[in-house]
Formats: sequence, C-alpha cells, structure tokens
Amino acid sequence: MFVDIAKISIQAGNGGNGAVAFHREKYVASGGPDGGDGGKGGDIIFVIDDNLSTLADFRYKRKYKAENGANGSGNRRTGKSAPNLIIKVPRGTIIREINSGKILSDMSSDEPFIAAKGGKGGWGNQHFATSTRQTPRFAKDGKPGEHWDISLELKLLADVGLLGFPSVGKSSLISVVSEAKPKIGDYHFTTLKPNLGVVRVADEVSFVMADIPGLIEGAGDGAGLGHEFLRHVERCRLLIHIVDVAGSEGRDPIEDFNTINAELIKFNPQLAELPQIVAGNKMDLASDEQLERFRRFIEEEKGLPYFEICAPILEGTKELMNYTAQRLSELPPVKHYEAEIITTEELLEKDTQAFTITKEGETFYVDAPFLIKVLNRVDMEDYESLQYFQSVLIKSGIIDALRERGIQEGDTVNIYDFEFEFVN
Repeated sequence: MFVDIAKISIQAGNGGNGAVAFHREKYVASGGPDGGDGGKGGDIIFVIDDNLSTLADFRYKRKYKAENGANGSGNRRTGKSAPNLIIKVPRGTIIREINSGKILSDMSSDEPFIAAKGGKGGWGNQHFATSTRQTPRFAKDGKPGEHWDISLELKLLADVGLLGFPSVGKSSLISVVSEAKPKIGDYHFTTLKPNLGVVRVADEVSFVMADIPGLIEGAGDGAGLGHEFLRHVERCRLLIHIVDVAGSEGRDPIEDFNTINAELIKFNPQLAELPQIVAGNKMDLASDEQLERFRRFIEEEKGLPYFEICAPILEGTKELMNYTAQRLSELPPVKHYEAEIITTEELLEKDTQAFTITKEGETFYVDAPFLIKVLNRVDMEDYESLQYFQSVLIKSGIIDALRERGIQEGDTVNIYDFEFEFVN
C-alpha cells in the first residue's frame, strides 16, 4: 500500500532532575552541597533516507518519544544526556504542525531538522548555596521536552509530471525513456503509486519524471485514485499531458484533455498554470482525420506544444524528451516550501495552561509546561519579546498567582532557568 500522508505525535525527552547531595569525606566537616545537574533530554530529529519512497512505516507507529536525560548525583556529577531520536523520511516530505497547519520543514535538502527540542537538565543544589543559605535541601527538576502533533505529507521531487486518464500510456512512456520499471497493463489504475524515473537526454542533461496514477472525472473531489496523488504534481515544473489520440476506449481525446485540466483547477488552480506539453499517444491506432483534428485543437486553439508518439516502439519519444529538457532549462527550479512561523497565540491555543508555583528562599519557581514552546522561541534580549512574554504571564494567570503567594517587588521569579526580578 502506498502511503503519502500520516499523522504522528512526537515528544522530546525531559531533562534529568538536579540532585540534592552534600559532600561527604573523611576528616572534612560540613563539606557543603555538591548535587550535580541533570542531563539534557533527547531531541527528535528528522533526516532524509533516499531508500524510502513512502510513509508506510508511520501507519503502524504513531507516537515517538525520545529518552529523558539522567538525573544528577553527588560529587557534582552531571547526569548523562539522552541520545537524540532520529526519524527517517523520504525526500520531499513536508512536516506540518497539525493545530495551526503551518509548515515546519520541507525535507528536500540533506539538512537534518530538529522537530522537538529536548529539555535542559535541572540544577543540582550546588547552585543554590548562598551566604545565608549554606545547606540548600532542594534542587530543580529537568525542563520538559517539546511535544508536537504533526502531519507528514510526501510531495514527490520531480521536474516533470505525467498526466492523463488511466491506460493512456503514461507508464509505457516512463518505462522506455528512463530506467523506471512500472507495472504496465491494459486495465484501469495499473499504477497504484507514483513512479519516478531519471531521463537522460545528453551527457550532463537529465531530469526526473513522475508517472502520476491516472485521473478520472471527479478526481479533484476525491474520485478514483487521482485526488490522493494530485499533491505530487504540485512540485513539478512542467507537465506532460498524455492523451489517447485514437480514442481507443471510446472516449473523445478533446474531452479527455479538457476534463483533466478541469480537475487540476478544482484541486489547485496553480497547477493549471504550469507549462504543459501535450503528447498524443497511440498514434498508430488513430486515423489521419483523428490526428489532424486533435493537432489543430492543441496547437491552434490551445496554443500548446504538441507531439505525436507511440511509446512502446519509441516513435516520437526522443523529440518529446529533447523538447522537454529544453523547456526545463528555461524554467525555475523545483518548488521548495518555506517554513512558516507559528505565532505564540497558535502555540498556546490548544495547550492546557496549568502551572504550579513553589518558593525557595526569595525565589519563586514556576513550573508551566505550556510555556516551553514559547520560551524556546522568545528572544529574551529583545524588549518587545520580553513585553509580549510578560503579557502571556498575565493572561495565563501566573502573575496573579504569584501575588497570591506573597511575592514582593524585587523577588526573583524562575521559569525553567529564565530568571527575572518581579516588578509590581
């Protein structure tokens, strides 16, 4: 089964907890606090694996969790950081955040993508010793790792997409002009998954062609297999529209051409604006009248380049591929989707805004998991960012809760190692 969309949940590892410990050594009295810090939690990182061609593995496993960092221990020993969790996806996978629908990454280059950051380890009690508090009996828990609900969507990286009704000869064409070996047969929907092939027209001139499963009327609304695979056309720079010019299945080639283009517009109007080359296949079965009628329609009425071919015997295919390579040299590169910024409002929209406050000495510690994503994205060196973060604390009720706990101006507030003085 070809799978090109999946929804999964990812959870980065939590940081290890800091340790509460005191130095114990013979002949050394009151050695003082020496609790070590916790280790960092594992990140979740996506990488490309060119041996993968589908998202089928994600049908059976939907939750991915990285390991937590180890806790700190005595003698100021820092806990071991957890290994990162590596998730492999096919090239061309789009990663989206489900709640906002925003694109987090387009996995088209070889650059790894850190999708969820592991939490930092908590501080051991060695950090909390002061001149007035020489034996702190508390430490900090590790910072929680990020959690995201995401969707994976595979959009093939192909220069050229082959379009057309079932059984018009798309698989036959890609099989004779490239090394791809798709299943070929005289029945509808022989192609059940997109096939990629590299077409070489000269020593240093080549392009990638995708055989998209056949479309039918209503594909843009989900009929047949077409709607499931139209997304793979979205990256293509050029479309080759193959039509059974002989009407061997009793259809009118002109109606076929118009129907497929109508489905493109329905699914995504931008697809219909892509450059098209029209190939009239099965020319050996067509009469001179049929060939001339369709040629006039494409070239004179539609103003599109047109080639007559018979794919199985390579008739006209060389000329078609040479012209395709020439057109590609004039077009922009394959489309790359830019990552989109998720606003703080979107980050907070679905999260439960629960928090706890504890006081140690003159410091108030706020534990609020919903703030993790915000803290990771707020620039604390920027005044406007700080102002916005303060508004989040007010709206979430944290400021009011601090006042209820008796906080005074000048007291310290600590939120996952970010500290500031409270100002009324």
